[in-house]
Amino acid sequence: MKSTISLSAIAAALSASPVAAQDAAVAGDAPPPVAAPAGAPGTARQVFAPADFARYAPKNAYDMLVQVPGFSIRDNENLRGLGQATGNVLFNGERPSNKADDMYTQLSRIPAENVERIEIVDGATLDIPGLSGQVANIVYRADSISGQFSWKPEFRAHYTDALFTRADVSVRGRSGQIEYEAALSNDDSARSGAGGPTLIYDGAGNIIERREDSWNTHYDTPKLSGRITWDPPGDTVANLGGHYQRKYDRYFEDGVRTSPGTADRIRTVYENADSWNYEVSGDYQFGFGPGRLKLIGLRRFSHEPYKQEIVTTPVGGIATGDRFAQTGDLGETIARGEYQWKLFGGDWQMSGEAAFNTLDNVASIAVLDPSGAWVDQPFDGGTGGVSEDRYEGLLSFGRKLTDKLTVQIIAGAEHSTITQTGANGLTRSFFRPKGSLTLAWAPSADFDASLKIRRRVLQLSFYDFLARAFLNDGNENQSNNDLRPQQDWSYELEINKKLGAWGSTKLYLVFRDVEDRVDVVPVGTNGGEGVGNIAKAKAGAIEWSSTINLDPAGIKGMKVESSVLFQKSSLRDPFTGDKRQWSGFTDRVVDVSVRHDIPGSDWAWGVGANCSHYQPSYRRNQSDKVWEGPVFANVFVEHKNVMGLTVRAQIRNIANARSKRDRTVYTGVRGQSPIAFVEERDRLIGPIFAVSVRGNF
Repeated sequence: MKSTISLSAIAAALSASPVAAQDAAVAGDAPPPVAAPAGAPGTARQVFAPADFARYAPKNAYDMLVQVPGFSIRDNENLRGLGQATGNVLFNGERPSNKADDMYTQLSRIPAENVERIEIVDGATLDIPGLSGQVANIVYRADSISGQFSWKPEFRAHYTDALFTRADVSVRGRSGQIEYEAALSNDDSARSGAGGPTLIYDGAGNIIERREDSWNTHYDTPKLSGRITWDPPGDTVANLGGHYQRKYDRYFEDGVRTSPGTADRIRTVYENADSWNYEVSGDYQFGFGPGRLKLIGLRRFSHEPYKQEIVTTPVGGIATGDRFAQTGDLGETIARGEYQWKLFGGDWQMSGEAAFNTLDNVASIAVLDPSGAWVDQPFDGGTGGVSEDRYEGLLSFGRKLTDKLTVQIIAGAEHSTITQTGANGLTRSFFRPKGSLTLAWAPSADFDASLKIRRRVLQLSFYDFLARAFLNDGNENQSNNDLRPQQDWSYELEINKKLGAWGSTKLYLVFRDVEDRVDVVPVGTNGGEGVGNIAKAKAGAIEWSSTINLDPAGIKGMKVESSVLFQKSSLRDPFTGDKRQWSGFTDRVVDVSVRHDIPGSDWAWGVGANCSHYQPSYRRNQSDKVWEGPVFANVFVEHKNVMGLTVRAQIRNIANARSKRDRTVYTGVRGQSPIAFVEERDRLIGPIFAVSVRGNF
């Protein structure tokens, strides 16, 4: 963005009290955030002060960051262990050393009054390997104890119980060299539901069954967490954090099925996935020789029981049913070391990581006999264990080639051993090279581009090694000892253009050349199927996102945000040999929103709409497309000072998006056998009414 603000003026703005800055223009009269460039000419670094966000009356760092023009929060990728940084948010210049909390959770725990500034910079110019494109550094400090809370009840007009338990509270403070935080959160809680007709057709298009179903869920995830940071004078910093969480996950479905010449059937589905988990992590960074050494440790564990029961009772008849149950214990232990130093005009880092992952699982199948008792049945391949011992070493180097061009190179490899116990147990070892090359170009303060080429190895779900039944659809995965992690060459280009007071726009392009794509594949010699690998696959995407402020056009306080995503994928179907897109692939998304902070008042309102298009999922004998739409739209109104609280009322799904399904099941291999039946679902979701109350203390 163009600006004539001097560095001394920036320093003065940053030293202002955040509370005073917000009080100056809470009513929305202030212009939208327009950052001043910081640093040498030709860099793309920007700095936002708390005063820049005053019109939004933010309560925490998340409220501030989502209002940065053109910036989109990118969470860490689901890669292996901790590895290199993959998200785009830093906290006081450091990446978080935990895995359980997403960026939203971590940002929302930092009160707005603790934020000193937000820096936006190209990741390749930092001394943290793996970063690229726009990265936000949240600079904050707690000088005294403060806290925040939110309560977000939700009500739906149809099929669903009211949600009153979505809330969170957190406290952050400092005592001498110790900064601490504690939080209790149930923000991920939900009550969902839908209901309506489903029609079943035979291969000739005749209706052979009518269904009327409704379902709802109860989902709560209370989490108690804490973190302590020791930051004495000098370059020593230590962090220790952890959490304990319970998950209460229930699914209920009731339906009636009618067919010509057959008694009506009442069908119930019940699922219970209550679980608990914990995580403990810490890091210690200190000066060592010519550089800095950072030691990181993490331990997490999850106990995950799951049960699904389906009971069908003909009118005047005897109930029949099926049950699938499993209990999995998942553990991960990580030890990591990073050593950074400067040499040859650049930043070097040598890192090593050891990660140990385990799953112990017990699974069973049962049927309901005429007396109403569950009788266990043989279920080969569902019970067993999976473990992986993985070791990784990487060396990175980054430096400026010119005043406008920066390069970052990472090279190394990993060695892993995967062991499966139980039926047909197997031990395999792999050696995989890894690394990346990133170029960041910033010819001016209002334009920058970043190109990143990298070799990725993705994380596996250990449950995919074992057999599993999906009773609601009559499907079953067989165990597959030969499953391998997906790998790819990834090519990513991010281009950012600042539009001054008008906002900003960003273009993001990515292409991935994939090996061992994880999908449902043939298993065994008797027509079985399970999760396995497809040798080659490809995917590409183009995303264009913009933030346009309308203040320069005379519409004070209004901005428009838009995002358009087009994706294309391809692979060779493992059952038919035909080319198709990836299972369940999202190929189009259009998202547009408008927000208006009314000048001279504490009121704001906004509207938004989202439209997405998906590819079907595929199995041996079926294609299955499940989606909600076509358009989700919402409207909200917000008051930013109701006795010091921010209160928002929102209505979602005002365009009546519905829950739909198109499923075609064949008698044999999909597309090569006659159609057994076609399922068409069209369920009502209805309007969703939500309220949020947020405040600080």
